[in-house]
Amino acid sequence: MPDVQVLVNDFLNKLKKRKIEGSLATARQTAELLRSVISQQRVPYTNQARALIDAVRAVGEQLIAANPVELAVGNIVRRVLHIIREEDLSLTTAAMAGLGLSAASDDEDDADQDNHPVLSAAAVAAAARSTLRPPSLQTLLEDVPDSAAVPHTSSSGGDSEGKSKSADKSSRTRKLKHDVIEAVNELIQDIATCHEQIAEQAVEHIHQNEVILTLGSSRTVLEFLCAAKEKQRSFRVFVAEGAPRYQGHLLAKELVTRGLQTTLITDSAVFAMISRVNMVIVGAHAVMANGGVIAPVGLNMVALAAKRHAVPFVVLAGSHKLCPLYPHNPEVLLNELRSPSELLDFGEFSDCMDFGSGTASPLLHVINPTFDYVPPKLVSLFITDTGGHNPSYMYRLIADYYSADDFVVQRRSPTGR
Repeated sequence: MPDVQVLVNDFLNKLKKRKIEGSLATARQTAELLRSVISQQRVPYTNQARALIDAVRAVGEQLIAANPVELAVGNIVRRVLHIIREEDLSLTTAAMAGLGLSAASDDEDDADQDNHPVLSAAAVAAAARSTLRPPSLQTLLEDVPDSAAVPHTSSSGGDSEGKSKSADKSSRTRKLKHDVIEAVNELIQDIATCHEQIAEQAVEHIHQNEVILTLGSSRTVLEFLCAAKEKQRSFRVFVAEGAPRYQGHLLAKELVTRGLQTTLITDSAVFAMISRVNMVIVGAHAVMANGGVIAPVGLNMVALAAKRHAVPFVVLAGSHKLCPLYPHNPEVLLNELRSPSELLDFGEFSDCMDFGSGTASPLLHVINPTFDYVPPKLVSLFITDTGGHNPSYMYRLIADYYSADDFVVQRRSPTGR
């Protein structure tokens, strides 16, 4: 098996050079890399969850810094951290429940132990909340009165008990890593099948003889529209070309190949055509905690036109695109500028340079942003792989996938600053 640091460095280079196209591919490869990190991480007998969290956090910090605009990277890192916490809590709770049952059984079998109380519910809950503590007997019983302590046994019995505890710790260590890796495998599977799960809901939203408008190219939108076509729904699609990359041309060609009636329009014609549209269906780069959407440039214009004409604006997004951060958070980089060559070739651009001043300072500046921000008030509905949701509900949906302790993936410096 390749060394994990080699895998991390290779993935970092891909992120920095923007060699991975699309949030889905980025999310899947991030999850696969973190799975390798977890599988090769040596875990101590105590604080197993903390060791895994520190390892994932250390790698995740590098991945996020390599491409901060690709929010799917941070989303998956936080999802994996949440998985570790949840699995550790589950094992801790199960261990405490088993200890409580064992104490109850001992009380029934030994008449001399009748006055010894079983672990209280408060003690169990207190230890369960401390998910990163090792499940040692001292930790589990630290809030229990002295009368509840386990009586001393013979030296041979103590040796046997010590060996049993050691075996239990080793077994629990393997169990935690196994459960975490299994949960990450499920996450990878959910990412791979999110298009199909979203497309299954198409027949509930697209009806006969409707006109659908979209912009640019999105595989999620493509599968969604084609799923409705397979259910014998007849409808027409207007595709705005998505300048300057003109990804809409690719989507229009694919829709025609799949047998859908398609009309390709320029981005500037959206407002003129929106009155003939029944619904706008678009993809997203990321969905923020407030229900706002980071989407390909031009979609804010489409959302405003839809709002003006009371046309539903529907956003399709897999759960790996749900970000627990808000647009105003300093960790969020909402945009990046692409090469001016997508608008002008170098010859046209160099002709506008002021070489006479001796500073070669350009008189023409070319701004080519990648994304738009669509506020939640312009979104009618989100359709994810878990169903349809209103923008006001997104914060609650996101809370199911992340832990508040992991919102900022940054290790504290030794000085505490």
